Amino acid sequence: MLAPEAPYPLSGGGSLRTASLLHYLSRRYQLDLIVFRQPGAPDPASLLPPRLARRIAALPLPANGRSAAARVLRNAVRLGRGIPPLVDRFAGFENTLRHLLAGHRYQLGIIEHSWCAGYLAQLSAVCERTVLNLHNIESVLHARCANVEPGGIGLAHRVFQQSSLEFERTWLPRFSMVLVASACDRSRVLSIAPQARVVVYPNAIPAVPVPCVEQEEVVIFSGNLEYHPNRSAVRFFRVEIWPLLRKRWPGLVWRIIGKNPEAVASLVGGDRRIDLRGPVVDAVDELARARVAIVPLLAGSGTRLKILEAWAAGVPVVSTTIGMEGLPARDGEHLLVADGAAGFADAVSRLLACRNIRETIGRAGRLLLEKEFTWETVWRSLEF
Repeated sequence: MLAPEAPYPLSGGGSLRTASLLHYLSRRYQLDLIVFRQPGAPDPASLLPPRLARRIAALPLPANGRSAAARVLRNAVRLGRGIPPLVDRFAGFENTLRHLLAGHRYQLGIIEHSWCAGYLAQLSAVCERTVLNLHNIESVLHARCANVEPGGIGLAHRVFQQSSLEFERTWLPRFSMVLVASACDRSRVLSIAPQARVVVYPNAIPAVPVPCVEQEEVVIFSGNLEYHPNRSAVRFFRVEIWPLLRKRWPGLVWRIIGKNPEAVASLVGGDRRIDLRGPVVDAVDELARARVAIVPLLAGSGTRLKILEAWAAGVPVVSTTIGMEGLPARDGEHLLVADGAAGFADAVSRLLACRNIRETIGRAGRLLLEKEFTWETVWRSLEF
């Protein structure tokens, strides 16, 4: 398996999806893992559970400037070259991979994320079959971000949409199998690359008991806060929805959890009733302390692990249509769906006002998770 990010610690949708597949494979194969390592990050081998992989190799990424100016310059160069940002970030390791794989033969080679699909040649040289695990469809993701991001950022996403589409058309048909998170993603991939062999492998989380914690008068948002769709969701909720709820519910607190909190600090600062917590040890446990989990996404691809974690916590969810896309959930039964600001605020208020409705919808979400979205359940959809 070649992964662009470490699967542990389990924090965010990307690591959960990769870890799910990693654990499945480790039960059936002797597994070697190659993972990219961000500058200053701990050794991935030190974070993985014991005996999960036979051999672990880390590929150190070069440092990137974190300032706004550095990011603008970097993406301007990518725009000029027509290369999607994350494809560019993980490029240039062909010779290193050849060296690591030399002398080995494998039944199966897995590449996580489309960003690293360009390394197919190195893996296919030593693997009988190759699999690409798509977490998102990047061209769809960029198209949706282009619709909600202002000015030059939106224009950049539109350019990256086209370059991602060309990349997907080139690489997806070349793999023995492409894994996607939902049936609607399967249809989208086949519309892009009709020759691809596409299998639905749903996002899932490890089976955990419902936490026994005391609830607070809190609505909660979770996710990697540097991720474009999450950042735009925070901005949308802060500007258009939170003022309505803040006025109706004088004791209500909006809590935000997830890595990279600095990415949204400027959007939510100056309000004492917004609790920007950042990373937490156990997302399900923290979600269980809230009365309502909010998913005000305006863009995205794949399916949302944040909803699965809220269901695991037994907490009712209010989501936009895009936020719950790809999940077999029914509005009013497993969650509430609302797209406009006023409707979203009304849905949250409905749950805050009635404990019985909160508990009924929370239980229904939990039962759907147990039935369809635990690791052990989704492993049945795989045949390698």
